[in-house]
Amino acid sequence: MEFQRIHPTPGRVESAELYRDLALASRAHDERPWLVTNFATTADGRATIDGRTAAIGDDGDTELFRRLRTQVDALLVGTRTLATERYGRVVRRPELRAVREAIGLAPDPPVAIVSRSGVLPYEIPLFADPDSTVLVFTTPAAPQPPPTAATVRLTRLDPAALTLTTALRLLRSEHGVRALLCEGGPTLLGSLLHERLVDELFLTIAPQLAGGGSGLTMTSGAPLPDAADLELVWALERRSSLYLRYAVR
Repeated sequence: MEFQRIHPTPGRVESAELYRDLALASRAHDERPWLVTNFATTADGRATIDGRTAAIGDDGDTELFRRLRTQVDALLVGTRTLATERYGRVVRRPELRAVREAIGLAPDPPVAIVSRSGVLPYEIPLFADPDSTVLVFTTPAAPQPPPTAATVRLTRLDPAALTLTTALRLLRSEHGVRALLCEGGPTLLGSLLHERLVDELFLTIAPQLAGGGSGLTMTSGAPLPDAADLELVWALERRSSLYLRYAVR
């Protein structure tokens, strides 16, 4: 799919070439993965319409977020987002699985979840897929998962130690995750920012206005003690949608 690059060098670019190898894994920290986030909002800042993200964005947004999934070792997703969006197998198209393998990644990235309760939406398609792996970081009191077609691996931690920082450290040291993609939701992103774990933000701004003042924004939770500054890496445009890549300073 073709996009117009606005920054840094104007010109036409193909998504397949642009996302052929972002080399995210090479930027991994010694103690944790390189963490990128992917979100879409309306022009007035809403992250959902009628409670769902699917109404925001277009086929260009879908193409780029699927391409971004080819560039990371694993995904990090909140339990509410898993349930609301009814996650299934992460990379389904054979050509995208081939992209992953071409840069040395496993064809199916695992999905990581951090949940104090350990109560997960086992009814969604992800857990019915035998090719999927789900890594769950939870507490000793969490229930044992039911039998699933997907491989589910629990890491039980003392409640005081169960932080996103700890989960990312274990993903790096015990599961070999070098590049990690967070797809939401707002509570998870807010917590990642508070623990200063976000390295890059991929953001779609859809040419839509949702209106109202009660819908979800991209982050939730307490405000940051200090605003996180961003540096624009690239800006793309297609059919009035903007696709931005920021580095978090």
